[in-house]
Amino acid sequence: MKNVLTKFLALCSMTLLLLPSCKKDGTLVTSNGGKAGALTASATTLPLDKTKLNDTTTVIKFNFTAANYGYSAAVTNTLQIDSAGDNWKNPTSVIISNKVYSQGYSTAVFNNLVLKLNLPAGIASQIQVRVAHSISANVTPVYSNVVTLTVTPFNLISYVYVPGSYQNTNSTLQWQPTTADSLVSPTGNGVYTGYVYFQAGSIFKITPAKNWNNSYGDAGGGKISLSAGGNLTAPSAGLYLVTVNTNAGTITYTAYNHTWSLIGSAGVDWNTDIQMPFNQNNNAYQATYALNSSGQFKFRADNAWTLSLGDVTPVTGQLTSNNGANINVPSNGTYLVSLSFGNPLLAPTYTLVKQ
Repeated sequence: MKNVLTKFLALCSMTLLLLPSCKKDGTLVTSNGGKAGALTASATTLPLDKTKLNDTTTVIKFNFTAANYGYSAAVTNTLQIDSAGDNWKNPTSVIISNKVYSQGYSTAVFNNLVLKLNLPAGIASQIQVRVAHSISANVTPVYSNVVTLTVTPFNLISYVYVPGSYQNTNSTLQWQPTTADSLVSPTGNGVYTGYVYFQAGSIFKITPAKNWNNSYGDAGGGKISLSAGGNLTAPSAGLYLVTVNTNAGTITYTAYNHTWSLIGSAGVDWNTDIQMPFNQNNNAYQATYALNSSGQFKFRADNAWTLSLGDVTPVTGQLTSNNGANINVPSNGTYLVSLSFGNPLLAPTYTLVKQ
């Protein structure tokens, strides 16, 4: 009996020793869910001003308090911005540095974040902002309150236009800003570039918009000015990369003197060029030719392989000089083949129109 009692007491002692250990282990892996911090913003209405694109002054600042998990936890704080009504399906997210509880943005940086939401430029739209607090990928984050802002973003990209006598052989279609070639500034910094094909003696002006409200004329010596009334004159006939700097009031021309042809088994063969003269009315190098779908082709400059253009993958109608793929023909027939250059920051394009 004594032995049985001794064994029973020993078993109870072991059980008591194990219980605290189990409880302690459970505490290490269990979270109470945490209490989110509170978020505030320095403004609720924010029309972003494009003239302050290069101004580093903070135009909006977000402040939030730390999340409380009941113990000292390593918390990752992420500022999330989404369009109203998207229900946080595709927010723009910015991770905030550790133990930092405020985040400010300049005009350029915040405008860029907002543009990622595909909001229309120049129109006031509502966005929502919150902070996600996370302690582990295996634990559901907790979220702050949502702050709603009304913001008006602007497009970074901007254009100027080149109306003039070069536009068309039909005089009634010349000097039309609405259909003129454009020069582009991808960041709106006042420097615009684009390809323009001029005829000999072509004259033109530069307009900031597709109208004649304002225009840059020839101020002499490669200079342009809104107060100059004289027309600008192209250097000579041909395709030029035109660069306009409205900050410095300058214009420069870089000749792009290439002839273009179509070559390949879809036409004749890979040794025979089909010449593509420039069609001024359509602003493209063009040729009408019978093509077969069993073959392929490329475009090349100056009847040589030094510069050639092929398809990008997947096929989009854009061309690349960087190991571009051979171009396929949909079906046998006669096609109007067009090769177009426009914005030098974009790929050249082609079209096949069956006749």
